[in-house]
Amino acid sequence: MKTVRTIKLNEIKDTAMLGYRFAEFIPDNDGKSLFQQLLDLFMQILNYTAGNVAEALRLLNELDRNYQLTGDEYGMGDFIDELKEKGYIREDDSDPGNFVLTARSEQEIRRRSLEEIFSKLKKSGPGNHRTPYPGLGDESTSDRREFQFGDSMDQIAMTESIRNAQINHGIRDFRLTEKDLEVEEREYKTITSTALMIDISHSMILYGEDRITPAKKVAMALAELITTRYPKDTLDILVFGTDAWPIEIKDLPYLQVGPYYTNTVAGLELAMDILRRRKTRNKQIFMITDGKPTCLKEGLKYYKNPFGLDRKIVNRTLNLAARCRRLHIPITTFMIARDPYLQQFVRDFTRVNQGRAYYSSLQNLGEFIFEDYIRNRRKKVR
Repeated sequence: MKTVRTIKLNEIKDTAMLGYRFAEFIPDNDGKSLFQQLLDLFMQILNYTAGNVAEALRLLNELDRNYQLTGDEYGMGDFIDELKEKGYIREDDSDPGNFVLTARSEQEIRRRSLEEIFSKLKKSGPGNHRTPYPGLGDESTSDRREFQFGDSMDQIAMTESIRNAQINHGIRDFRLTEKDLEVEEREYKTITSTALMIDISHSMILYGEDRITPAKKVAMALAELITTRYPKDTLDILVFGTDAWPIEIKDLPYLQVGPYYTNTVAGLELAMDILRRRKTRNKQIFMITDGKPTCLKEGLKYYKNPFGLDRKIVNRTLNLAARCRRLHIPITTFMIARDPYLQQFVRDFTRVNQGRAYYSSLQNLGEFIFEDYIRNRRKKVR
């Protein structure tokens, strides 16, 4: 992984000139410095350590010992110093000697997640965030129509309008009337409120498969996409295990699985409550899960059954799916488990809600979520 930057430098001396001749420079690793290469690896490791800087640095040092990532001129100590100097990590005020992430690092992780997922998307996918409905917007089309009350002046197509006036009134009696005016049709752009539910029950790390890291990486990428490119849209993120609670975008790198059951009912109720307070018409729920609902809360007690699809729990979950349908809130479920009986539950859940379901692998989870988000932005709820 080392980058060796060698430039042959030959001094030419003769009676005519004194100068230098440089050989062609072919950089390794896309011309990245050793710090940038280590930073890329460090940011990837942070996703697996849930933002634990000390653990990430320990793993990076172990990789350095095994694979000689650094050399005599630049060591891991230099890398840590540069991380501090450039504002990626800082000392913990409450625990001197320990390092924590800065806001810059949290944003950098989200940005890298966005770039990683976008690099996998098809050219025909995200990037065109319009609806098929004409209306107020800032994207002009080639369509023209007659002026209507309420159209803004900057929509008037002056060339076409003057031509109409010449045809309708002639040169000698030239005048521009309301009937002569043509306006540029503009595409209606929707504003969408999204609630993203992430399953953090214990099954997300069972059987030796890390499912939570791809899930939170997708959540970070979606958060970065919305905050930077669609600032009028809203994204609320919540996690659900035995209970459900909202989290901030800045908390995503530190998200971990706990010893929880799967209370899908609590997650849906919280998502509906959050979206109820949003004033937008387009509302949607994205749910990333790998397991069946196994828990619900009754008063102060929890009703649990981890062994199968308990009819009592399933019926409560399906009732909430039907309520979301009546509220015009589609639920898109991203199922990252392949068990046939679990997939049947997701099919029933999707049919009741009239939403969508994707039985995705961990590798294409981001592509599915991004394409569905863009597709839903094109809808217009009447």
